[in-house]
Amino acid sequence: MSVRRRPIATPDSENDPGKELQALELSPSGSSPSANQPTPSEKGYEQLNRKSRHGIARSRVHVVLSTIFIGLILAVVQRSSKPVPLPDTWALCSKEGSAIYTVDETRPTVECIVTHKERIMDWGTSKEVRDRWGDKDITGPVPGAPFFSAKTGLKFMYLKKGQAAFPGFADAHAHVLQWGATREPDIVGSPSPNDIVQRLVKYIEANPAISNDPTTWIYGLGWDQNLFPGGQFPTAVDLDVDILKGRPIVLDRVDSHVSWVSPRVLEILGDLPGHVEGGAIVRDKHGNATGIFVDNAMNLIVAKQPPWTDDQRLQYFRITARDALAHGLTSIHDAYSTLADVKFFKRLADHGALPLRLNLMVGDESENPWNQTMEKLVGYGNERLDVRSIKLFADGALGSWGAALFEPYSDQPDNRGLMRVTTERLHEVIRHFVTEGWQVNVHCTGDRANHEVLNAFENILPSDPSGAGKHRHRIEHAQVLTLTDIKRLADLGLIASVQPTHATSDMAYAEKRLGQQRIRGAYAWKTLIRHGARLALGSDFPVEGIDPLLGFYAAATRLDVNGRSPHGDGGWYPEERLSREEALHGMTLGAAYAGYQEDIIGSLTPGKRADIVVLDKDIMRIPYGDILGTKVSATIVDGTIAFGQL
Repeated sequence: MSVRRRPIATPDSENDPGKELQALELSPSGSSPSANQPTPSEKGYEQLNRKSRHGIARSRVHVVLSTIFIGLILAVVQRSSKPVPLPDTWALCSKEGSAIYTVDETRPTVECIVTHKERIMDWGTSKEVRDRWGDKDITGPVPGAPFFSAKTGLKFMYLKKGQAAFPGFADAHAHVLQWGATREPDIVGSPSPNDIVQRLVKYIEANPAISNDPTTWIYGLGWDQNLFPGGQFPTAVDLDVDILKGRPIVLDRVDSHVSWVSPRVLEILGDLPGHVEGGAIVRDKHGNATGIFVDNAMNLIVAKQPPWTDDQRLQYFRITARDALAHGLTSIHDAYSTLADVKFFKRLADHGALPLRLNLMVGDESENPWNQTMEKLVGYGNERLDVRSIKLFADGALGSWGAALFEPYSDQPDNRGLMRVTTERLHEVIRHFVTEGWQVNVHCTGDRANHEVLNAFENILPSDPSGAGKHRHRIEHAQVLTLTDIKRLADLGLIASVQPTHATSDMAYAEKRLGQQRIRGAYAWKTLIRHGARLALGSDFPVEGIDPLLGFYAAATRLDVNGRSPHGDGGWYPEERLSREEALHGMTLGAAYAGYQEDIIGSLTPGKRADIVVLDKDIMRIPYGDILGTKVSATIVDGTIAFGQL
């Protein structure tokens, strides 16, 4: 997804942001895991007694905020419904055996885990835990128990029949504010431009503030020309009807790599350049712009729009946080944060108003991004906020024929896609940020884009004394690669940050675009693993849905939500399916590793943060067809219930 900032005409002053978010208050600060931990329970004790390595970050003088902004944040915190209380020290156990999945290879499943405040302290069978900690309701205290339970014994809580517990889910590639910003108008799945027009008309009529002000910019995301009759791009004329006339309207394709605009936007843009490097302005046979802007050409539109305000950011974030927690997400890697976004999230962290963990990739498409002053944040705000990576773009998207390919598209013989940056510039920028100690995460879809980026890393990493293992540079999407480059990606120690639902969304047309040979290196997750590459799984929401179980299901089955694929019910190129264990790893510990957080989250290992999700079904054992019907019973962040109940 290529992210641009849009003014969204959806503010609703009657909505109380505090009612949309739960558990905004942070738990007491904790420390990081010890490197020398002789027993599980001792691991946890040491965490509470060690000094926080992030004390310096927390003691920084906070930026002076405007009175209005402070009021907004405090209103969110103060109005939030209080989290469902849990004991300071308690055990979560399964009466049905090992239904707690730790994602720790030394003990993949356990019967019980013990938490104290924000840390996991111990694990084992119920007998082992009861013998070490006592049982408040059965045995009472036991000799030698940790001081947390020495007087009364431990409070035991049990999963309900059929439930299973996992580390909190992570989304390794998403767009946090865009999810909240694109809930309305809903144009996803629309079968025709006319249908979209009708949806827009209803949206405008339902919002008097927009209806009465024709100068308000209207933005939407989610159309896909592959669903339209003929499969062709729409035009500005399609949006010049009824009450849409004269209104500035920008509708982005589902992948956010194409903008479709109204005639009023074309008027506002004025004279357009004949050529856009790394982008395209689609024109008719007379040379007139049709209203379609691809990749870098979209920047022409962005330049004319007013930027987001922090009021808007707060509105969008509360929607995203609510939906994320309701689906078991406790950590999100935001795949394009502007410097203004970073400042916004830092302010929320300063006021204890981040209900989940955010790992931000700073995006800057200016000519000289290193001229910007960018501050790294590691474990900021009680380990809720990290900023240590840069997001770059090499090419466009497959669905809009913008992915850069070595050979022409099979269904567009005169088109090889778009490199959004020259090879020289790509090498220059990657080298700069690697040298400056940033993690570099590059959007690569097509085989040529992936190849050029691998070349850049290959030329840089051997001379980088800190090594790839420290920086953990990432290929975002890693969608279409040659078989040789799949091995090279693994050999370079790069992380493949992939989105399983992209495969199941694209499989209806991907082979038509790529042909029978190139498709073998596309969405090739199992092949990447076989060559030794690390995977981190994400969704790219709002391009795809926010529910991580959509990705888990797609990774394990390569089927759409209706259980179908071009190759039948066995899945699309089923040899590339991941096992359930591999899929779970990618959305927990694999994502944590990709964010340098494997020591604090990603598994239910004693000493780590108590980020836990409880599902009403065991997705590791139920039939594949039942996975998407699974619901989140509870989401726990730092030992506090943020959604649902146990």
